[in-house]
Amino acid sequence: MLVVHVHVHLKPDGVEAFKEATLDNALQSVREPGIARFDILQQADDPTRFVLVEAYRTADAPARHKETAHYAKWRDTVAPLMIEPRHSVKLARVFPPDAAE
Repeated sequence: MLVVHVHVHLKPDGVEAFKEATLDNALQSVREPGIARFDILQQADDPTRFVLVEAYRTADAPARHKETAHYAKWRDTVAPLMIEPRHSVKLARVFPPDAAE
């Protein structure tokens, strides 16, 4: 399993539009066979900062996710709402091991 944390920093007036677009993307993303989880987290002490936690079942699932129409719509909708480009951190799960699923 591959877990990706996507860090997003928004313009203050873009928070609600980002939440709406990201919820729509997440609802469609969790229907993809390669996605195990898609969490949207808003920073408690700075509502302009979010972390998207995406858990992929296979190594090629992120690339397939980025080929979907809903991802393209999300990407194009939220880009102008950001103060800086989003960045991601890729993580490998240590525990529980994938075989335990």
